[in-house]
Amino acid sequence: MRLYNKVNKDLLRNKVQADDRLRRTISFYQYAKIGNPKLFRDHFFILLDDIEVLGRIYVSYEGVNAQVSVLEEKMKDFVDALSQIVFLKGIRLNKAIEDDGKSFFKLAIKVREKIVADGLNDKSFDVRDKGIHVNAEDFNRLSEDQNTIIVDMRNHYESEVGHFENAITPDVETFRESLPIVEEILSDKKDKNILMYCTGGIRCEKASAYFKHKGYKSVFQLEGGIIEYARQAESKGLPNKFVGKNFVFDERLGERISEDVISKCHQCGEKCDTHTNCANDACHILFIQCGSCADKYSSTCSIKCQEFNKLSEKKRDELKTTVEFNGTKFGKGRYKAHRKDDKLDLP
Repeated sequence: MRLYNKVNKDLLRNKVQADDRLRRTISFYQYAKIGNPKLFRDHFFILLDDIEVLGRIYVSYEGVNAQVSVLEEKMKDFVDALSQIVFLKGIRLNKAIEDDGKSFFKLAIKVREKIVADGLNDKSFDVRDKGIHVNAEDFNRLSEDQNTIIVDMRNHYESEVGHFENAITPDVETFRESLPIVEEILSDKKDKNILMYCTGGIRCEKASAYFKHKGYKSVFQLEGGIIEYARQAESKGLPNKFVGKNFVFDERLGERISEDVISKCHQCGEKCDTHTNCANDACHILFIQCGSCADKYSSTCSIKCQEFNKLSEKKRDELKTTVEFNGTKFGKGRYKAHRKDDKLDLP
């Protein structure tokens, strides 16, 4: 039986786009002890592939982290499939806000050391002793308390386009990097309410346990993250304290939570919160680009990338490992916009 997708990604994308069946984007996670992640991964692939689930899932000895696209007509089958796995039975499913369901074009399930790379030695503290989960109403109440500090546990490129009012937003590229930086920021604030949030809750699950281990007594985390907060705020008529867009890790790259646009195009500085990847596949850096600059730079991040894309495929293949682009060294921190006008200096 086929346990991996081997079809060309462009063919898969075209197939999904042409399919008029309704899909829904869903994310979920669960920390659980998995004795044989590889065996579990193969079993999980068979279960989900059989009902046409698409998406990206990480499996580890410590649990599962998933973002998937599920056919509306097979939603019950999907829930039933999850229920076959003891620790996923009754799991909370975070449903996307702005969504046509066509967020993924294949099913990829990967075995990783951890379901979120955190750089922590889990044996040094009890990961089960996590912070208090709060819903949207309690989050709003705590956020208005003078004794509360709100901490965004996401990366800079996520918080740049949207975050909660008055939140600390570390300038980091990875979750692993954020933990020591946040700890330093909060070093003299152990008597405060520490109110954490992230996209769907998974990063806060580990971070809250870590900070409790470090001696913080009042640690809270937003249950279901920004995705569930937005849903509850709308359904219950609560004030929405999230400003801007919620960055998401699929083809959409974002879903609007409020109408505010708080970021700027990295190339011209005009108000914009549309993330894209540089059209030069040898670069592919993630950045914010407005429509005008997309036209001007042919959807690339710089003149260098634009000129490179005009070369023949043969020439690009010859040069792609010898030319340095904005995205040559993988990074998703602050985009170095001053390099946008670098010229292509061919050998």
